Formats: sequence, C-alpha cells, structure tokens
Amino acid sequence: MQGVLTGFTVIATVIAVGYVIGRRGYLGQDGRAVLTRLAFNVATPALLFTMLAGADLSVVLSQRLLVTAMATAATAGVFVVVARLFLHWEAGRVTIGALCSSYVNAGNLGIPIAVYVLGDASLVAPVLLLQQILVTPLALTVLDLSRPGEPVSVVRRLTTPLRNPMAIGSLAGVAVAASGWTLPGPLLEPLVLIGNMSVPAVLLAFGISLRGGERPGRGEDRGTLYLSAVLKTVAQPVVAWAAGAGLFGLRGEALLDVVVIAALPAAQNLFTYASHYRVAERFARESILLSTLLSVPVLITVAALLGR
Repeated sequence: MQGVLTGFTVIATVIAVGYVIGRRGYLGQDGRAVLTRLAFNVATPALLFTMLAGADLSVVLSQRLLVTAMATAATAGVFVVVARLFLHWEAGRVTIGALCSSYVNAGNLGIPIAVYVLGDASLVAPVLLLQQILVTPLALTVLDLSRPGEPVSVVRRLTTPLRNPMAIGSLAGVAVAASGWTLPGPLLEPLVLIGNMSVPAVLLAFGISLRGGERPGRGEDRGTLYLSAVLKTVAQPVVAWAAGAGLFGLRGEALLDVVVIAALPAAQNLFTYASHYRVAERFARESILLSTLLSVPVLITVAALLGR
C-alpha cells in the first residue's frame, strides 16, 4: 500500500510543479508545446531505445504478456465499438480514446509501484514491450494516416511506422536486444541522459495543461469520458484477474503482478500523442486525470485482496 502512495506522490508532485510553471508563465506561451515536441521527437524515443535495447525478449512469450494483451484488447475493443459504431467518432479520436481506456502508465508510475508493491521493477517489462512494440506503432500509424490532407499513397501507408520517432526508437531497441549486442558506454550514456528528460517533460507538460482547465467531466463527452476511465481502472484489472486465474491458472504473486499492472492508470504520454496530432486533447487530459484519481483506491484494494 505504501508503494502505491509513494508512486502517486512522485507523479503528483511533478505535475503540480508543471501547473505552477503554467500559472507563472515561466516557459512562455509555447512552453507546453515545446515540452511536448521535445518528449515526442527526442526524449521518449531515446528512452524507449535504451529501455528496450537491454530488455529480455523472452518475456514476449510469457503467460503474463498474454494476460496483459487480452486485458488491453478487451477494454480498447469495448471503447472502439461504442465510440465508432454508436457515437460515430472519427478514427483519430477513437484511437486516443481507446488508448486512454487500455494503455497503462507502465513507465513513470508502473516502475515505482512494481518496486514498492511487487518487489521487482522488471515485472513491468511485458506490458512495456507490448505497448512499445505493438500498440504504440499501430496507434501512431492510425493517427498519422487519419490526419486531414491529401490522400495517402500505399507506400506511405506501409512505411508510416518507419517514419515515426517513437516507433523508430522502439523498433531499434528491439533490434539491438534481439542481436545480443551491448552498446558501448560512450554511445549509450548520451542516449540515457537524453531519455531521462522524457518523463519529467511529459509530466510538466501535463501539469501546464491543467492551468485554466475546467473540472473533468463537464464537457459534451462526459459519458464517454467516464466510460474510458472506468474501462481503464476497473474493467481492465477485472479482465486481467479473470484471464490470469481462469485461463492460465495464475495464483499468488503471479496473479497479483498482472492485476496490479492492469490497474495502473492511463499513461501521461497519451496526452503528448493527442497534443502532437492535435486530436482529442481535452478528452485525453481529462481521461488521464480521472483514471489516475480512480486508480488509487483500486490499486489499494487489489493489493489488500490479492496479497500485499
């Protein structure tokens, strides 16, 4: 329980600093945009590369990854059906909404919670690999192709993931890990240093965006917003528990691990994606904020019921 509170305290503190920066105008009118571009184009690709380059790719075949994939697909699928078929949202907004309903904050919140609650930071590796190898390139491809403008050629459609900084960083990291090559220090350390800017930049930009914003849930998308937050913080851990215990026979710490990871809130970098593509920015900001608030009691409950 203390680990949950510690992780959220760290995140909340940095976001609060961003809010103060926005209120004081320390970074000027374009401060949030600059931080967003820095995170999207430079820092986060470097972070993903260094993280995945040293990852153990054997986790891709683990039962925990399959449980995570099933929970992610289930909650994202429900949102897509509701938003696309019933509300007739366009592809970009549906993509952001589906991400907010299923994409867990495995990096800046998942790692400290994995350390303090689960006792092992590497337990977030399966969801990190799933999200960065599959979910992120797929989602960013959809966002790229759904941008307004001239019709997109077949060649451009096929090569879209290869031109996205986030996808490039992820795929390059996986390639290095698969090759077994260890990067020399003079090459790795600058990338690590640059990558370390990613989480603070994302959280500060998110905090700046809260300045002058209305209380979440007051817009016309109120019902869909609540659906997204509930899918992320309640439905996803329930699906993970059902799949882990019922289909794969996970028990004890193994079951606790997958349920805790699934119960993490939506990642703040989803707001970076929304801002970069200028689609559903308010929805992303409010959904992330709501899921973060809701996940605190959910994570505490999960830890109490399943083990720690």
